[in-house]
Amino acid sequence: MSADGQGTQDTHHWFDDEAGPVVRPYAMTGGRTTSAVHHRLDLIAVVVAHPQGSDPGADQTLSPEHVEIVERCRTDPQSVAEIAAGLDLPIGVVRVLIGDLADDGLVHVTRPVPPAELPDAGILRDVINGLRAL
Repeated sequence: MSADGQGTQDTHHWFDDEAGPVVRPYAMTGGRTTSAVHHRLDLIAVVVAHPQGSDPGADQTLSPEHVEIVERCRTDPQSVAEIAAGLDLPIGVVRVLIGDLADDGLVHVTRPVPPAELPDAGILRDVINGLRAL
């Protein structure tokens, strides 16, 4: 009840006067926190759109965010962090969307080499010195 004794309806709507309707991030992913096939998507993983892929805008099953990711990565490969910043979306949402696109074969994700798998700098120096000695 309001102060005047009359009941009031909840007039709170998911609407921002300047931005228009507000869509909660989980609505973009259907409430999912991972894609169907789990992809390891580090913040610095690079997303590349397949050049032979079909026009993502023609696919009615893709959301506008999916299409935007493919379009952004078609001209210039981008990291997961760059995509999230460019779309102004949370990283978790972007990871799910990119996972969907990778599952559909619309993008390819290049993962960084883990530091533990990189060759030791000392070994590389020894190889270079050995080659110079030849």
